[in-house]
Amino acid sequence: MTIEDILTREEGQTFDCKSFAIDPKGLAVTFVAMANADGGELAVGISDRKREIEGVCSSEKHLNELLRVPYDYCNPTVKATFDLIDCTNRNGESDKVLLFHIQPSVDLHATQNDECYLRIGDKSRKLTFLERMQLMYDKGVQSFEDTPVSDATIDDLDLTAVKDYMNVLGYGKSAMEFLTENSDYVKDSDSGQRISAAAILLFGKNPQRFFPRARIRFIKYRGTEEKVGAEMNVVKDIIFEGTILNQINKMVELLELQIDEPTYLGQDGRFVTKREYPHFVLQELTVNSECHRDYAIRGTEIQVKMFDDRLVFESPGTLPGNVKPDNIRHTHFSRNPHIAQFLKAYKFVKEFGEGVDRMSREMEAVDMLPPTYHLDAFILKVTARACPPVNKTSKENDVPVNVPVNVPVNVPVNLSETQKRALEIIKSNPNVTHRELASLMTVTEKTARRTTKALREMDLVIRIGSDKNGHWEVKS
Repeated sequence: MTIEDILTREEGQTFDCKSFAIDPKGLAVTFVAMANADGGELAVGISDRKREIEGVCSSEKHLNELLRVPYDYCNPTVKATFDLIDCTNRNGESDKVLLFHIQPSVDLHATQNDECYLRIGDKSRKLTFLERMQLMYDKGVQSFEDTPVSDATIDDLDLTAVKDYMNVLGYGKSAMEFLTENSDYVKDSDSGQRISAAAILLFGKNPQRFFPRARIRFIKYRGTEEKVGAEMNVVKDIIFEGTILNQINKMVELLELQIDEPTYLGQDGRFVTKREYPHFVLQELTVNSECHRDYAIRGTEIQVKMFDDRLVFESPGTLPGNVKPDNIRHTHFSRNPHIAQFLKAYKFVKEFGEGVDRMSREMEAVDMLPPTYHLDAFILKVTARACPPVNKTSKENDVPVNVPVNVPVNVPVNLSETQKRALEIIKSNPNVTHRELASLMTVTEKTARRTTKALREMDLVIRIGSDKNGHWEVKS
């Protein structure tokens, strides 16, 4: 990360800036809050409000005090590494900014004063006694992704998948160094290397060998009820296995093929498409079911049930941490922080804690009800109601137009299916890179680049910045 990256990055769930004038006790609050949540990066030597570069070279003594914070001011010690980033301070002098990399923890951390904090959005919130007890309980559940997998060896990991993730992160060392130095994917012990559950689920050659029900199943029903026996109304039943990333890509792709997208001619003479479910809703529900399921529950898989009027995602496990149905839009807790970090790197998660709120806002914008959450024994059921039928404004608009489906609003109808899919992905994730776009579309990167070039030539999208650090803008 460069000083430019630090200055332009917004503070949020996994990033914060602090003045070099902060005292060690004050800095410990952010360490504890991030370690108790999803981890993150903490830049010291940047003024909080004006984002001016102060640097950290003015006092070697104070710098050393801050470097001791995760050890001397946090209980237990917070795992963190640091870099010194070259910069020019506000006085025009060569200087450094201290950048901490804080690991998410399976332990419950507190400050010297025995106060417990949790990172929520861009704030480090002090927990009440009851909230602390709840977090302590969930921390015990959370540790499963770090549990060593019996009989698993390094040969069970696909190092190509590991290298792909390293490329996304910009990690320059070897695959083995990455696995042993990050997130405890691989740990050395007296009995040999121990492979974590997260490593198998994210990078395994065959994760289902160790976790047979760590898969996602799609069931489509005819009608609005789930019937059995002689009245069984299942019309499609598909199971996706492999890594978590593979399951998400395949499920979202399948859901896109199953939803209705009636297209009508609007009053202004332009085609209008009203999808049953926005693309981001399909993606967010799928990602959440994989990211937050309790993988310690091995007796069932994630099930996605499609009815004529709704989608139901059934995921093993309860709502994690302090998350409740009435605060889920603005409260975040990762049961599986390493898996969450992985999905964030692949841009399935833009910022921790904002996905459910954005999903609800997108649904409300097209007259849909936000998702509902219901706990049935140890299964969390999330229900999303389909978008109401298109409101037709005149008699002549009552007939569906004979045009291809999947046409976005106000977009020419002569787009290829590949171009339409690319445009939908760009609209839902403006930060997507060509490599990620190719993966989501299941095409080569060359095809993805050719597709976006065509969209630019049609004046539908523009690219701002580089492929790695830039973003897309969809023209209206």
